[in-house]
Amino acid sequence: MGEFIIKMPDVGEGVAEAELVEWHVKAGDPVREDMVIAAVMTDKATVEIPSPVNGTVIWLAGEIGDRIAVKAPLVRIETAGETDEAQPIRISPAPVAETPKAEITKPAPTAPASAPAPAPAPAPVPVEKPIAAPSVRLFARESGVDLRQVQGSGPAGRILREDVEQFLSQGTAPAATRNGFARKTATEEIKLTGLRRRIAEKMVLSTSRIPHITYVEEVDMTALEELRATMNGDRRPDHPKLTVLPFLMRALVKAISEQPNVNATFDDDAGIITRHSAVHIGIATQTPAGLTVPVVRHAEARGIWDCAAEMVRLAEAARSGTATRDELSGSTITISSLGALGGIVSTPVINHPEVAIIGVNKIATRPVWDGTQFVPRKMMNLSSSFDHRIIDGWDAATFVQRIRTLLETPALIFIEG
Repeated sequence: MGEFIIKMPDVGEGVAEAELVEWHVKAGDPVREDMVIAAVMTDKATVEIPSPVNGTVIWLAGEIGDRIAVKAPLVRIETAGETDEAQPIRISPAPVAETPKAEITKPAPTAPASAPAPAPAPAPVPVEKPIAAPSVRLFARESGVDLRQVQGSGPAGRILREDVEQFLSQGTAPAATRNGFARKTATEEIKLTGLRRRIAEKMVLSTSRIPHITYVEEVDMTALEELRATMNGDRRPDHPKLTVLPFLMRALVKAISEQPNVNATFDDDAGIITRHSAVHIGIATQTPAGLTVPVVRHAEARGIWDCAAEMVRLAEAARSGTATRDELSGSTITISSLGALGGIVSTPVINHPEVAIIGVNKIATRPVWDGTQFVPRKMMNLSSSFDHRIIDGWDAATFVQRIRTLLETPALIFIEG
Protein backbone atom coordinates (compact mmCIF):
# COMPACT_ATOMS: atom_id res chain seq x y z
CA MET A 1 0.00 0.00 0.00
CA GLY A 2 1.16 3.53 -0.64
CA GLU A 3 0.12 7.10 -0.05
CA PHE A 4 -0.50 9.87 -2.57
CA ILE A 5 -0.50 13.48 -1.38
CA ILE A 6 -2.47 16.06 -3.36
CA LYS A 7 -1.20 19.57 -2.70
CA MET A 8 -3.04 22.84 -3.21
CA PRO A 9 -2.31 23.72 -6.85
CA ASP A 10 -1.09 27.06 -8.12
CA VAL A 11 -4.50 28.33 -9.23
CA GLY A 12 -3.44 31.69 -10.62
CA GLU A 13 -0.63 34.18 -10.94
CA GLY A 14 0.02 35.92 -7.64
CA VAL A 15 -2.42 33.71 -5.70
CA ALA A 16 -0.85 32.54 -2.43
CA GLU A 17 -3.82 30.68 -0.95
CA ALA A 18 -7.35 29.53 -1.68
CA GLU A 19 -10.45 29.00 0.41
CA LEU A 20 -12.05 25.58 0.75
CA VAL A 21 -15.67 25.97 -0.36
CA GLU A 22 -16.72 22.37 -0.96
CA TRP A 23 -15.64 18.81 -0.14
CA HIS A 24 -16.97 16.05 -2.38
CA VAL A 25 -15.40 13.32 -0.23
CA LYS A 26 -14.69 12.50 3.40
CA ALA A 27 -12.12 10.31 5.14
CA GLY A 28 -12.72 6.68 4.22
CA ASP A 29 -14.36 7.38 0.85
CA PRO A 30 -13.05 5.58 -2.25
CA VAL A 31 -11.98 7.82 -5.13
CA ARG A 32 -11.17 7.16 -8.74
CA GLU A 33 -8.95 9.00 -11.18
CA ASP A 34 -10.40 12.31 -12.44
CA MET A 35 -13.14 12.30 -9.78
CA VAL A 36 -13.66 15.82 -8.35
CA ILE A 37 -12.74 15.74 -4.67
CA ALA A 38 -12.85 19.40 -3.66
CA ALA A 39 -13.59 22.96 -4.80
CA VAL A 40 -11.56 25.96 -3.72
CA MET A 41 -12.09 29.67 -4.31
CA THR A 42 -9.45 32.26 -5.03
CA ASP A 43 -10.01 36.00 -5.26
CA LYS A 44 -11.38 35.58 -8.79
CA ALA A 45 -12.50 32.02 -9.45
CA THR A 46 -13.79 28.76 -8.04
CA VAL A 47 -11.57 25.82 -8.99
CA GLU A 48 -12.52 22.15 -8.95
CA ILE A 49 -9.73 19.76 -7.93
CA PRO A 50 -9.83 16.18 -9.29
CA SER A 51 -7.99 13.13 -8.00
CA PRO A 52 -5.07 11.98 -10.19
CA VAL A 53 -5.24 8.44 -8.76
CA ASN A 54 -7.52 5.66 -7.59
CA GLY A 55 -7.57 4.95 -3.87
CA THR A 56 -9.13 5.75 -0.52
CA VAL A 57 -9.17 9.14 1.22
CA ILE A 58 -7.38 8.94 4.57
CA TRP A 59 -6.95 12.64 5.45
CA LEU A 60 -8.41 16.05 4.53
CA ALA A 61 -6.63 19.35 5.16
CA GLY A 62 -9.43 21.34 6.74
CA GLU A 63 -13.07 22.34 6.90
CA ILE A 64 -15.24 24.49 4.63
CA GLY A 65 -14.14 28.11 4.95
CA ASP A 66 -10.50 27.33 5.82
CA ARG A 67 -7.78 28.93 3.73
CA ILE A 68 -5.03 26.66 2.45
CA ALA A 69 -1.67 27.90 1.16
CA VAL A 70 -0.56 27.00 -2.35
CA LYS A 71 1.58 23.80 -2.35
CA ALA A 72 0.39 22.83 1.16
CA PRO A 73 -1.02 19.26 1.54
CA LEU A 74 -4.72 19.18 0.71
CA VAL A 75 -5.69 15.49 0.58
CA ARG A 76 -3.91 12.21 1.41
CA ILE A 77 -5.04 9.14 -0.55
CA GLU A 78 -4.09 5.54 0.18
CA THR A 79 -3.25 3.75 -3.05
CA ALA A 80 -2.63 0.14 -4.03
CA GLY A 81 0.91 0.84 -5.24
CA GLU A 82 3.99 2.24 -3.54
CA THR A 83 4.11 5.72 -1.99
CA ASP A 84 3.72 8.37 -4.68
CA GLU A 85 4.90 11.93 -4.84
CA ALA A 86 2.31 14.62 -5.28
CA GLN A 87 1.91 15.41 -8.97
CA PRO A 88 0.56 18.50 -10.75
CA ILE A 89 -3.19 18.19 -11.25
CA ARG A 90 -5.64 19.59 -13.75
CA ILE A 91 -7.96 22.31 -12.54
CA SER A 92 -11.30 23.54 -13.88
CA PRO A 93 -12.19 27.17 -13.10
CA ALA A 94 -15.76 28.23 -12.47
CA PRO A 95 -15.51 32.04 -12.00
CA VAL A 96 -17.09 34.32 -9.41
CA ALA A 97 -17.06 38.06 -8.82
CA GLU A 98 -13.68 39.74 -8.59
CA THR A 99 -12.66 40.35 -4.99
CA PRO A 100 -9.63 41.56 -3.06
CA LYS A 101 -6.73 39.27 -2.28
CA ALA A 102 -6.61 37.81 1.20
CA GLU A 103 -3.59 37.80 3.50
CA ILE A 104 -1.14 34.98 2.91
CA THR A 105 -1.53 31.94 5.15
CA LYS A 106 1.74 30.21 5.97
CA PRO A 107 1.73 26.52 5.00
CA ALA A 108 2.07 24.00 7.81
CA PRO A 109 5.68 22.82 8.34
CA THR A 110 6.55 19.47 6.82
CA ALA A 111 9.15 16.91 7.84
CA PRO A 112 12.63 17.11 6.24
CA ALA A 113 13.04 15.21 2.99
CA SER A 114 15.43 12.72 4.63
CA ALA A 115 13.05 11.84 7.46
CA PRO A 116 10.56 9.00 7.03
CA ALA A 117 7.04 10.14 6.21
CA PRO A 118 5.00 10.31 9.42
CA ALA A 119 1.79 8.33 9.67
CA PRO A 120 -1.18 10.50 8.79
CA ALA A 121 -2.89 11.90 11.86
CA PRO A 122 -6.63 11.34 12.04
CA ALA A 123 -8.64 14.41 11.08
CA PRO A 124 -10.10 16.34 14.05
CA VAL A 125 -13.67 15.34 14.82
CA PRO A 126 -15.91 18.42 14.47
CA VAL A 127 -18.88 19.03 16.70
CA GLU A 128 -21.69 17.75 14.53
CA LYS A 129 -24.84 19.75 14.09
CA PRO A 130 -28.15 17.92 14.50
CA ILE A 131 -29.29 16.20 11.31
CA ALA A 132 -32.68 17.48 10.23
CA ALA A 133 -34.50 18.61 7.10
CA PRO A 134 -34.85 22.38 6.53
CA SER A 135 -38.60 22.16 7.19
CA VAL A 136 -37.93 20.49 10.55
CA ARG A 137 -35.34 23.15 11.43
CA LEU A 138 -37.88 25.87 10.62
CA PHE A 139 -40.56 24.18 12.73
CA ALA A 140 -38.10 23.86 15.62
CA ARG A 141 -37.07 27.53 15.39
CA GLU A 142 -40.69 28.69 15.32
CA SER A 143 -41.42 26.49 18.34
CA GLY A 144 -38.41 27.75 20.27
CA VAL A 145 -36.76 24.32 20.36
CA ASP A 146 -32.99 23.77 20.34
CA LEU A 147 -32.50 20.72 18.10
CA ARG A 148 -29.38 19.77 20.06
CA GLN A 149 -31.70 18.77 22.89
CA VAL A 150 -33.89 16.53 20.72
CA GLN A 151 -33.23 12.82 20.24
CA GLY A 152 -33.64 11.84 16.58
CA SER A 153 -35.48 8.66 15.64
CA GLY A 154 -34.77 8.70 11.92
CA PRO A 155 -31.94 6.98 10.00
CA ALA A 156 -28.48 7.91 11.32
CA GLY A 157 -30.12 9.86 14.13
CA ARG A 158 -31.98 12.24 11.81
CA ILE A 159 -34.47 14.41 13.71
CA LEU A 160 -38.01 14.16 12.38
CA ARG A 161 -40.92 16.54 12.91
CA GLU A 162 -42.50 13.92 15.17
CA ASP A 163 -39.40 14.03 17.38
CA VAL A 164 -39.79 17.80 17.84
CA GLU A 165 -43.51 17.39 18.56
CA GLN A 166 -42.70 14.68 21.10
CA PHE A 167 -40.15 16.98 22.72
CA LEU A 168 -42.78 19.72 22.93
CA SER A 169 -45.37 17.36 24.40
CA GLN A 170 -43.01 16.51 27.24
CA GLY A 171 -43.21 20.10 28.44
CA THR A 172 -39.49 20.73 28.04
CA ALA A 173 -39.94 23.58 25.58
CA PRO A 174 -40.12 27.23 26.71
CA ALA A 175 -43.45 28.09 28.29
CA ALA A 176 -45.90 30.18 26.29
CA THR A 177 -46.39 33.80 27.20
CA ARG A 178 -49.72 35.14 28.44
CA ASN A 179 -50.91 35.97 24.94
CA GLY A 180 -50.37 32.40 23.82
CA PHE A 181 -47.20 32.96 21.77
CA ALA A 182 -44.10 30.96 22.71
CA ARG A 183 -40.80 32.70 23.29
CA LYS A 184 -38.07 31.88 20.78
CA THR A 185 -34.56 31.42 22.12
CA ALA A 186 -32.89 29.31 19.44
CA THR A 187 -29.92 30.68 17.51
CA GLU A 188 -28.18 29.44 14.41
CA GLU A 189 -24.56 30.16 13.50
CA ILE A 190 -23.80 30.43 9.79
CA LYS A 191 -20.16 30.54 8.75
CA LEU A 192 -19.43 33.12 6.07
CA THR A 193 -17.75 31.21 3.24
CA GLY A 194 -17.24 31.24 -0.50
CA LEU A 195 -18.77 33.99 -2.61
CA ARG A 196 -20.66 35.46 0.36
CA ARG A 197 -17.35 36.04 2.16
CA ARG A 198 -15.79 37.48 -1.01
CA ILE A 199 -18.67 39.94 -1.32
CA ALA A 200 -18.25 40.95 2.32
CA GLU A 201 -14.52 41.52 1.86
CA LYS A 202 -15.10 43.57 -1.29
CA MET A 203 -17.66 45.77 0.44
CA VAL A 204 -15.33 46.35 3.39
CA LEU A 205 -12.51 47.27 1.01
CA SER A 206 -14.69 49.69 -0.95
CA THR A 207 -16.28 51.46 1.99
CA SER A 208 -13.13 51.62 4.13
CA ARG A 209 -10.83 52.96 1.40
CA ILE A 210 -13.12 55.06 -0.78
CA PRO A 211 -14.69 58.30 0.54
CA HIS A 212 -18.08 58.14 -1.19
CA ILE A 213 -20.15 61.09 -2.32
CA THR A 214 -23.67 60.19 -3.49
CA TYR A 215 -25.65 62.45 -5.80
CA VAL A 216 -29.35 61.85 -6.51
CA GLU A 217 -31.28 63.37 -9.40
CA GLU A 218 -34.76 62.68 -10.78
CA VAL A 219 -35.18 62.00 -14.48
CA ASP A 220 -38.35 62.29 -16.58
CA MET A 221 -38.40 58.95 -18.41
CA THR A 222 -41.71 59.50 -20.24
CA ALA A 223 -40.22 60.06 -23.72
CA LEU A 224 -37.71 57.23 -23.35
CA GLU A 225 -40.38 54.82 -22.16
CA GLU A 226 -42.50 55.66 -25.21
CA LEU A 227 -39.50 55.11 -27.49
CA ARG A 228 -38.62 51.87 -25.73
CA ALA A 229 -42.17 50.55 -26.16
CA THR A 230 -42.09 51.40 -29.88
CA MET A 231 -38.70 49.75 -30.41
CA ASN A 232 -39.77 46.63 -28.55
CA GLY A 233 -42.93 46.41 -30.64
CA ASP A 234 -40.89 46.60 -33.87
CA ARG A 235 -37.93 44.48 -32.79
CA ARG A 236 -36.68 41.54 -34.85
CA PRO A 237 -37.22 38.00 -33.52
CA ASP A 238 -33.50 37.67 -32.76
CA HIS A 239 -33.42 40.90 -30.73
CA PRO A 240 -33.86 40.80 -26.94
CA LYS A 241 -36.51 42.89 -25.24
CA LEU A 242 -35.10 46.31 -24.40
CA THR A 243 -34.96 47.48 -20.80
CA VAL A 244 -33.83 50.91 -19.62
CA LEU A 245 -30.24 49.74 -19.11
CA PRO A 246 -29.07 49.63 -22.78
CA PHE A 247 -30.19 53.27 -23.19
CA LEU A 248 -28.38 54.18 -19.97
CA MET A 249 -25.25 52.40 -21.20
CA ARG A 250 -25.22 54.43 -24.39
CA ALA A 251 -25.90 57.61 -22.41
CA LEU A 252 -22.92 56.76 -20.18
CA VAL A 253 -20.68 56.40 -23.22
CA LYS A 254 -21.62 59.87 -24.48
CA ALA A 255 -21.31 61.50 -21.05
CA ILE A 256 -17.93 59.84 -20.44
CA SER A 257 -16.58 61.27 -23.69
CA GLU A 258 -17.08 64.72 -22.12
CA GLN A 259 -15.81 63.74 -18.63
CA PRO A 260 -13.22 60.97 -19.03
CA ASN A 261 -12.14 61.18 -15.37
CA VAL A 262 -15.29 59.31 -14.40
CA ASN A 263 -14.27 56.27 -16.48
CA ALA A 264 -11.19 55.51 -14.43
CA THR A 265 -9.63 53.25 -11.84
CA PHE A 266 -7.56 54.45 -8.92
CA ASP A 267 -4.60 52.56 -7.45
CA ASP A 268 -4.63 54.22 -4.04
CA ASP A 269 -1.51 52.36 -2.91
CA ALA A 270 0.54 53.76 -5.79
CA GLY A 271 -1.42 57.02 -6.04
CA ILE A 272 -2.07 56.50 -9.76
CA ILE A 273 -5.31 57.23 -11.64
CA THR A 274 -5.77 55.29 -14.88
CA ARG A 275 -8.23 56.83 -17.34
CA HIS A 276 -9.65 54.30 -19.80
CA SER A 277 -10.64 55.09 -23.37
CA ALA A 278 -12.54 51.79 -23.51
CA VAL A 279 -15.85 51.82 -21.65
CA HIS A 280 -16.23 48.45 -19.91
CA ILE A 281 -19.53 48.62 -18.01
CA GLY A 282 -20.08 46.28 -15.07
CA ILE A 283 -23.71 45.29 -14.54
CA ALA A 284 -24.37 44.33 -10.91
CA THR A 285 -26.34 41.06 -11.15
CA GLN A 286 -28.00 39.05 -8.41
CA THR A 287 -27.43 35.29 -8.75
CA PRO A 288 -28.42 32.30 -6.58
CA ALA A 289 -24.88 32.36 -5.15
CA GLY A 290 -24.82 36.12 -4.48
CA LEU A 291 -23.94 39.38 -6.19
CA THR A 292 -21.68 39.23 -9.25
CA VAL A 293 -20.68 41.92 -11.76
CA PRO A 294 -20.43 40.66 -15.36
CA VAL A 295 -18.83 43.17 -17.70
CA VAL A 296 -20.13 44.46 -21.04
CA ARG A 297 -16.84 45.23 -22.75
CA HIS A 298 -16.36 48.08 -25.22
CA ALA A 299 -19.79 49.61 -24.81
CA GLU A 300 -18.43 52.55 -26.80
CA ALA A 301 -18.42 50.28 -29.86
CA ARG A 302 -21.90 48.80 -29.33
CA GLY A 303 -25.33 50.01 -30.39
CA ILE A 304 -28.53 49.75 -28.32
CA TRP A 305 -29.44 46.25 -29.52
CA ASP A 306 -25.87 44.98 -29.18
CA CYS A 307 -25.66 46.31 -25.61
CA ALA A 308 -28.97 44.62 -24.77
CA ALA A 309 -27.97 41.27 -26.28
CA GLU A 310 -24.60 41.20 -24.54
CA MET A 311 -26.14 42.17 -21.22
CA VAL A 312 -28.69 39.33 -21.47
CA ARG A 313 -25.98 36.83 -22.42
CA LEU A 314 -23.74 37.81 -19.53
CA ALA A 315 -26.56 37.84 -16.99
CA GLU A 316 -27.58 34.31 -17.99
CA ALA A 317 -23.97 33.13 -17.79
CA ALA A 318 -23.53 34.70 -14.35
CA ARG A 319 -26.73 33.18 -12.97
CA SER A 320 -25.89 29.72 -14.34
CA GLY A 321 -22.30 29.90 -13.08
CA THR A 322 -20.76 29.55 -16.56
CA ALA A 323 -19.32 33.07 -16.93
CA THR A 324 -15.57 33.14 -17.49
CA ARG A 325 -13.10 35.00 -15.32
CA ASP A 326 -12.60 37.65 -18.00
CA GLU A 327 -16.36 38.21 -18.21
CA LEU A 328 -16.45 38.97 -14.48
CA SER A 329 -13.52 41.38 -14.24
CA GLY A 330 -12.02 44.48 -15.82
CA SER A 331 -14.95 46.91 -15.56
CA THR A 332 -14.20 50.65 -15.63
CA ILE A 333 -17.60 51.88 -14.36
CA THR A 334 -20.60 50.01 -12.93
CA ILE A 335 -24.40 50.22 -13.13
CA SER A 336 -26.45 48.99 -10.18
CA SER A 337 -30.17 48.36 -10.72
CA LEU A 338 -32.79 46.51 -8.69
CA GLY A 339 -35.45 46.88 -11.37
CA ALA A 340 -38.96 47.21 -9.97
CA LEU A 341 -37.50 46.86 -6.43
CA GLY A 342 -35.20 49.83 -7.01
CA GLY A 343 -36.83 52.02 -4.41
CA ILE A 344 -36.84 55.81 -4.44
CA VAL A 345 -33.22 56.44 -3.43
CA SER A 346 -30.20 54.19 -2.88
CA THR A 347 -26.56 54.69 -1.90
CA PRO A 348 -24.62 52.31 -4.17
CA VAL A 349 -21.14 51.21 -3.12
CA ILE A 350 -18.38 51.83 -5.66
CA ASN A 351 -16.84 48.73 -7.21
CA HIS A 352 -13.19 49.17 -6.12
CA PRO A 353 -10.90 50.26 -7.80
CA GLU A 354 -13.38 52.18 -9.98
CA VAL A 355 -14.29 55.77 -9.14
CA ALA A 356 -18.01 55.84 -10.01
CA ILE A 357 -21.18 53.75 -9.93
CA ILE A 358 -24.59 54.66 -11.34
CA GLY A 359 -27.63 53.47 -9.36
CA VAL A 360 -30.96 53.05 -11.12
CA ASN A 361 -34.13 53.42 -9.04
CA LYS A 362 -37.63 52.33 -10.04
CA ILE A 363 -39.79 54.21 -12.55
CA ALA A 364 -43.06 55.52 -11.09
CA THR A 365 -45.82 57.73 -12.47
CA ARG A 366 -45.92 60.94 -10.45
CA PRO A 367 -47.67 64.32 -10.85
CA VAL A 368 -45.26 66.93 -12.24
CA TRP A 369 -45.94 70.67 -12.51
CA ASP A 370 -45.51 71.81 -16.12
CA GLY A 371 -45.94 75.51 -15.39
CA THR A 372 -49.72 75.61 -15.64
CA GLN A 373 -50.95 72.31 -14.22
CA PHE A 374 -49.91 68.96 -12.77
CA VAL A 375 -49.48 66.25 -15.41
CA PRO A 376 -48.63 62.54 -14.97
CA ARG A 377 -45.04 61.77 -15.91
CA LYS A 378 -42.93 58.62 -15.60
CA MET A 379 -40.17 59.62 -13.21
CA MET A 380 -37.04 57.79 -12.11
CA ASN A 381 -34.23 58.72 -9.75
CA LEU A 382 -30.56 58.13 -10.48
CA SER A 383 -28.54 57.56 -7.29
CA SER A 384 -24.87 57.72 -8.19
CA SER A 385 -21.76 57.46 -6.01
CA PHE A 386 -18.30 58.84 -6.76
CA ASP A 387 -14.83 58.58 -5.25
CA HIS A 388 -14.51 62.05 -3.71
CA ARG A 389 -10.71 61.84 -3.86
CA ILE A 390 -10.92 61.85 -7.66
CA ILE A 391 -14.30 63.35 -8.56
CA ASP A 392 -15.37 66.72 -7.12
CA GLY A 393 -19.02 67.33 -6.28
CA TRP A 394 -19.41 69.78 -9.16
CA ASP A 395 -18.04 67.27 -11.67
CA ALA A 396 -20.26 64.51 -10.26
CA ALA A 397 -23.35 66.72 -10.61
CA THR A 398 -22.37 67.80 -14.13
CA PHE A 399 -21.91 64.17 -15.19
CA VAL A 400 -25.29 63.07 -13.84
CA GLN A 401 -27.03 66.12 -15.34
CA ARG A 402 -25.61 65.20 -18.75
CA ILE A 403 -26.98 61.67 -18.38
CA ARG A 404 -30.32 63.15 -17.36
CA THR A 405 -30.45 65.31 -20.49
CA LEU A 406 -29.70 62.33 -22.72
CA LEU A 407 -32.35 60.14 -21.10
CA GLU A 408 -35.01 62.87 -21.14
CA THR A 409 -34.31 63.59 -24.82
CA PRO A 410 -33.48 60.07 -26.04
CA ALA A 411 -32.99 61.13 -29.66
CA LEU A 412 -29.69 62.66 -28.51
CA ILE A 413 -28.42 59.19 -27.61
CA PHE A 414 -28.55 58.19 -31.28
CA ILE A 415 -26.87 61.32 -32.63
CA GLU A 416 -23.19 60.77 -33.36
CA GLY A 417 -20.55 63.34 -32.53
